[in-house]
Amino acid sequence: MSLTIANEDVLFLQRLLRADGLYRGELDGDWGPQTEAAQVLFETRSHRNAEEEGSFDPRSESRLHSLCLRAQREARRFLRRVSAAGVGARIISGTRSYAEQERLYRQGRFGNPGPVVTNARAGHSNHNFGLAWDIGIFTRDGGYVRDGPDYDRAAQAGLAPGLEWGGNWRGLVDKPHYQLATHVELATLRAMFEAGSAGPLYA
Repeated sequence: MSLTIANEDVLFLQRLLRADGLYRGELDGDWGPQTEAAQVLFETRSHRNAEEEGSFDPRSESRLHSLCLRAQREARRFLRRVSAAGVGARIISGTRSYAEQERLYRQGRFGNPGPVVTNARAGHSNHNFGLAWDIGIFTRDGGYVRDGPDYDRAAQAGLAPGLEWGGNWRGLVDKPHYQLATHVELATLRAMFEAGSAGPLYA
């Protein structure tokens, strides 16, 4: 892994692992033994979360495993509640690195192909801190439903204390979006995450 992952992505991972209390080394962007050990521990605890809270379809699982550990637990409980209500939701987006967020932001802008899908630049979305996920609604035959009343039904069934729903936002409403409530401004969260001091917000 250390031979193929870019330094900026290693640094992002170190910050995420630090926030979860698993990495105590330097935030240096180098894949060393401490980063490796923290990543292995993260994967072990992620699998434990799946065993304790329930597992889901492969696409949801891959996105769930990208979230911080607390968000994994809450997202799994969310999916259980939504599934019990008969809504066919899957998690289609989880954590995004800064580089991934910037690529997504540039889509549909600056002459790049595709539709505009986000107004958030790198470091300006809770997806960048392992705290947010997006759902998609799917029919029984696997068809993707882009909008409609099932997104409201998912929120009615799935929302719980400590979760925020993009459908309640003013201005840009984002009904597929859910995130953990941190009760701090985004700029403060970003600064804490980058400094490796965001741990108390993830407990």
